[in-house]
Amino acid sequence: MCGIVGYIGHREAYPVIIKGLKRLEYRGYDSAGIMLYDGENLKVSKTKGKVLDLEEKSTIEIKTNGTIGMGHTRWATHGVPNDINSHPHVSNSGKISIIHNGIIENYEPLKKELQKRGYVFHSDTDTEVLVNLIEEVQKKENLKLGKAVQIALNQVVGAYAICVFDVEKPNEIVVARLGSPLAIGVGENEFFIASDASPFIEYTSNAIYLEDEEMAIVRLHKPLKIRKIKDDSLVDPYIQELQMNLEQIEKGGYEHFMLKEIYEQPNVIKDTYRGRLLANKGIIQMAGIEDNLERFVNAERILIVACGTSWHAGLVAEYVIEEFARIPVEVEYASEFRYRNPIINKGDVLIAISQSGETADTLAAIKLAKENGAFVFGVCNVVGSSISRETHAGAYTHAGPEIGVASTKAFTTQITVLTMIALRIAKAKGTLSNTVYHRYLLELEMIPEKVEEALLTNDVSKIIAEKFKDAPNCLYLGRGYNFPVALEGALKLKEISYIHAEGYPAAEMKHGPIALIDEQMPVVVIAPRQEHYDKIVSNIQEIKSRSGKIIAIVTKGDVQVKELADYSIEIPDTLDALSPLLTTIPLQLLSYHIAVFRECNVDQPRNLAKSVTVE
Repeated sequence: MCGIVGYIGHREAYPVIIKGLKRLEYRGYDSAGIMLYDGENLKVSKTKGKVLDLEEKSTIEIKTNGTIGMGHTRWATHGVPNDINSHPHVSNSGKISIIHNGIIENYEPLKKELQKRGYVFHSDTDTEVLVNLIEEVQKKENLKLGKAVQIALNQVVGAYAICVFDVEKPNEIVVARLGSPLAIGVGENEFFIASDASPFIEYTSNAIYLEDEEMAIVRLHKPLKIRKIKDDSLVDPYIQELQMNLEQIEKGGYEHFMLKEIYEQPNVIKDTYRGRLLANKGIIQMAGIEDNLERFVNAERILIVACGTSWHAGLVAEYVIEEFARIPVEVEYASEFRYRNPIINKGDVLIAISQSGETADTLAAIKLAKENGAFVFGVCNVVGSSISRETHAGAYTHAGPEIGVASTKAFTTQITVLTMIALRIAKAKGTLSNTVYHRYLLELEMIPEKVEEALLTNDVSKIIAEKFKDAPNCLYLGRGYNFPVALEGALKLKEISYIHAEGYPAAEMKHGPIALIDEQMPVVVIAPRQEHYDKIVSNIQEIKSRSGKIIAIVTKGDVQVKELADYSIEIPDTLDALSPLLTTIPLQLLSYHIAVFRECNVDQPRNLAKSVTVE
């Protein structure tokens, strides 16, 4: 959540920053602001609302020339969303400006101390406290900006990614991070600063990702220096080549990023298993697994930690790993795991799942598991992300940038990776017959083609969506491998259409939710022809007898459920454990079209952020 963009170089900074802020809109925000320095004056414009509002306001309020600047999209924490609380914030002298992602937990005592020293505060934010603390340290000890920032950060408790500019040091920007991502794009005689690489991908393919408790002084015409905040030791900059391109972060003719990303799934699933799955040879090869195979084979249990959609992918993995590899699996919300004093043993393997690789709760769970001696394996999408660096080993999903806040391709690529892991462990343990193992490898290779076929349900999903766009509530039911898909389908509907929805195991309906069933209640039933088919038919009959409106996801050629359902969507047949990769497709399309009919902001739903980097 929140977005940072900074620039120092030879270009006009304003268009770089505004375009960069638009690229970061997917992160979620409620206000935006910009600071420019034209060689003489520090100019600030900020507003509650969208980047477009900032663009309109700033062109009136400030001259938009200058080759140094920074911009910010804010997600309100301390202080309501308004113009005053928006970033950037400026120190009392008017000389130092800051933008900040994160939370300063001890801002209140710092603020009281600064007020005793004569500082006046205009906003309700913790960030204004930090910029004035930096000024006080600098003034009191007659320090350069970089050293003042370092000393000030050693006095704060919390999380941050910051950019700081001082008019008295007009050729540099000081940046630092702890618990919130920050990347530096390295160009020719220019530097870019951002929460992720998307704002500067068109200008450079070289990036440095700051580690926690690191700061850098970004100067023109001088080498980049990175230091540890605590002990001032120098760190050698590690420049990475970016794995994304401009085309990946543009809509490509689609009305919304979410729709584009739904349709990308056949290709990204293929990208995820490319080079790893050699179906004809009966081979799954994943470096992170092969190098640590004994740890998985001998694991006493596997713990999976994640949040949101990634948690649902973890639930699918629980079914698949236990079925194939016969290892006990527990799936935990990372936010609960970190606080409940969990029992973690040295023989445990912890799998952390996160699209962004920056989820704060998941990172905290990783650190806790490592402290207790568990082996930690990461499944994430973003190369160079914090989780990829914090874990002992891992696997990337290769989904490409996911801009829509509601995850779609992240979910299916995570399931793809986790299924391959389960199959590889099962092969090593001998818990799956060769016949079944080879059948799954061959079928997994066919999944992208079957997802393509599932996407042909778009038109029928749109028709059904129009029928139910005004429903106040919705139930999603599934069994076995498709119970997590029911949870995910309900989450998608809630996220982007603001319709209350709940997912349940189909058999649990009679333990409470059946009381809600009437002619006004749409019930989405995930009913592919597999092991629990007869049981779910019985559940559908119970709904039908109470006048519930049934939308069924069925296997192509199904007769029995189609006769009972009011509406049905057909998907290709596949093996049971792979069915979530197909059943989720029409649910994504259904949620998307309902949200469009309701005129909701599909890519940036209210109150949500793509990456939750603070508690």
